Amino acid sequence: MAKLLDVILNGRKRVDAAPDNLLLLDYLREVAGLTGTKTGCDGGECGACTVLVDDKPTLSCLTLAISVRGRRVDTVESLGENGGLSAVQRGFHEKLGSQCGYCTPGFVMASAGLLRRNPNPSDAEIIAALGSNICRCTGYVKIIEAVRYAAKLNLAGIAP
Repeated sequence: MAKLLDVILNGRKRVDAAPDNLLLLDYLREVAGLTGTKTGCDGGECGACTVLVDDKPTLSCLTLAISVRGRRVDTVESLGENGGLSAVQRGFHEKLGSQCGYCTPGFVMASAGLLRRNPNPSDAEIIAALGSNICRCTGYVKIIEAVRYAAKLNLAGIAP
């Protein structure tokens, strides 16, 4: 049975009919047409599908769309302003934090969530915040450097 799903998606109110069993990942990609959120493991183990729900990193492959009714959901498409990159996007770009790029949207959103909660995290806090995300291409050093750099940009006034 479908229910009305009202959500603030990337800063805009949206209302759609959503079946009770529709995953947030499928809602974002198939209904809303936002394909930046990636399907990875389909089991909540890789983090490629990470989005922010009320600024909290959330695995969209494990979350029913209807469970975010009335809440704010931000995807990687929400970052940056007027064609410019956000602090996290700049960090990943300038510090070479992505390799093949498949996991990058999930890492970027987990990092943005961290910096929204804690604008100046320690390396240990960065590592803990990214613990639900897996990259098969890198040793994570560049990813941590990217988030550290993004924190500096954020403190200088660039939104995460």
